[in-house]
Amino acid sequence: MVSAVNPLRPPAAAAHDAVAAARALAPQFAARAAVHDRDGSFPFENFAALAEAGLLALTVPVPLGGGGAAAGEVARVLNVVAEADPSTALVLAMHYVQHLVMATSDRYPAHLVRKLARESVEGIALINALRVEPDLGSPSRGGLPATVARRTATGWRLTGRKIYSTGAPILKWYMVWVRTDEPEVRVGQLLVPADRPGIRIVETWDHLGLRASGSHDVVFEDVLVPLDHEIDLRPPADWQAPDPFQQAIHGLVIAAIYDGVARAAQGWLKQFLAHRVPSNLGAPLATLPRVQEAVGDGEVKLALNRRLIESFAADIDAGAALEASEAAILKLAVTSNAVAVVEGALALAGNHGLSRTNPLERHYRDVLCGRVHTPQDDSTRLAAGRAALSQQK
Repeated sequence: MVSAVNPLRPPAAAAHDAVAAARALAPQFAARAAVHDRDGSFPFENFAALAEAGLLALTVPVPLGGGGAAAGEVARVLNVVAEADPSTALVLAMHYVQHLVMATSDRYPAHLVRKLARESVEGIALINALRVEPDLGSPSRGGLPATVARRTATGWRLTGRKIYSTGAPILKWYMVWVRTDEPEVRVGQLLVPADRPGIRIVETWDHLGLRASGSHDVVFEDVLVPLDHEIDLRPPADWQAPDPFQQAIHGLVIAAIYDGVARAAQGWLKQFLAHRVPSNLGAPLATLPRVQEAVGDGEVKLALNRRLIESFAADIDAGAALEASEAAILKLAVTSNAVAVVEGALALAGNHGLSRTNPLERHYRDVLCGRVHTPQDDSTRLAAGRAALSQQK
């Protein structure tokens, strides 16, 4: 079950208007997105702008100097940023999730929570969880990590390799999923400063979509980590049940990002149809009833997405009892609608939409990544089917 997202958040009337700040930054993010996509470069300048606007500390609790934002505000900010540049939004979302979880969990050492909060308020100090490995894949499907933490008198010694480490070029902190080498193996996380000796980034990220997210490999070779940077190490069996709050907020932010991509595609399409005047028609394509119906189908899907995202965020913020499966279903429904919206736009735009001179081609590549984000669609459908059939007598 999920409890209120952040007991330390300020009243809504006193909250910083982060959505307006994101909208002010969006045009410059969108203007740079195609360049970063084409060469796979990381948008460092976007995060400098986010820091200056105070948006990197959005989910840091108010008593620790942050914005104390709740789920609804977080989803709206990420939706705006994703419409401009989803790679930036994804890195930002993972940072937000870590601070939200720290603010609501008693499993994180207080001195580390305060330290990370202060750094996020004062500058660019992003954090993300590094979990996926070459052999293990996503830990959401089970199995022990190959990344090993060995306890010594001077600290933990960390060795392993993580893949798909979103934001690797800019992260200051890694929340690394590990197993111990103890006789009774424990699994959990170590909070690792990114500048420690023995850490190197291998620039492997050359993906179809979200090409500017810097999701490279990070290699740890006998890295010394302070003993008090241990986060929630426990027996593997204790990790069988997912954290409902973390599942809920993760599903929400992923949904908000890919809905933003679909809105960017729909916006481009409407402009294209309004100005495209074929010589044999003598009027804009937007005047054709079949085109209007097709655009309307996209609008319907986006309206459904907005309602799903807003109502789910409202439930989180109200402290409603949510099952972890609901977040997975939300993610599946919204990302499926988002993909359908962009595919519909491509069907109307034809060759124009597939040209790299137009952003629709990039939006299509980006939105497809929604299908492979955890939880994957097959896992969600399988879990829903099993739950439904288990109720039959």
